[in-house]
Parts: sequence; C-alpha cells; structure tokens
Amino acid sequence: MRRESEARATGGIVHAVSELDSLLTIQLIIGWAGESGEDRRLGWWRSDLSSEFGGADLFARVVPRTWRWAVLQGAREAGRRRDAELRAHDHDPDRLLTIFRFGFEADARIEERLQDLKRSSADPATALPGLQSVVAATWDRERFGAWVRGHGQA
Repeated sequence: MRRESEARATGGIVHAVSELDSLLTIQLIIGWAGESGEDRRLGWWRSDLSSEFGGADLFARVVPRTWRWAVLQGAREAGRRRDAELRAHDHDPDRLLTIFRFGFEADARIEERLQDLKRSSADPATALPGLQSVVAATWDRERFGAWVRGHGQA
C-alpha cells in the first residue's frame, strides 16, 4: 500500500509521485526534442525556446529563478498544442491517449507536479534526473534515439 505522501488518489487511480515524474520527464524531453528553431532538432513544432538567443535568453531575463523550467515548460506546451491540433481531426479526440494527453485527471496531476517542482527552486535536471540523459546544450540525434529505444522495451 502506498503512503499518501508518495501517491495521490485520482478517480480511483493512484498516481505515485515517481510515476508523475516519469510522465513529466517524457513530456519535457519530447517537447524539447520537437523544437525547430535555431538549434533545429526534430522540427515537429515551430518553437525555439531552448536556444541561447531565443527563448532561453528571454526567460533568463524575465524569470531568472525558474527560467530553465520555463524553457522546458514552453517547449512542452508547444508539443501539447500540436498534439491537440492533430487529435482534433479524430471524431472523438478525447478518447485518444498520447504522450501529451493521458486524460483529465492524470494531466491535472502532471501539471500540479510541474508547478510543485518549479516552486521548489530545484534545477530541472536535479529534480528530474531522467532529463540529464537527453536534454543538453547541443542536439544529439543518437542520444535521443538511444533514449527512445530504451523506453520502447517492456
């Protein structure tokens, strides 16, 4: 049985903090990797929030304490919006589960967790160690591919 400090009950489903952290890490990595700006990565959405002279510079000046979180959160939001746009083509988009949409309750818990981590003032790579293996100053397609392959095994 999980302790309340480790998990939250949501609609009969328990989401442990570690599960929320894993889902959030995946979303942040995919959001970061999907950008298509100055340091072109996969180019799945039009955003350039991670580049030194793009969003990173702006966020570092506007929100100096949480700018690293803001960069990743913005890239995640770009991915979430593109995902919603693509899901909208389905006759019942709410039935589709994707990396950026796990259902209302889970999505709300993931967002709460992100806000908790931002308030903690911890660096994203410290708070979510899974980011360290992929998110870096420079894009490395092989590193990203290895990360994806590592998550494809059951």
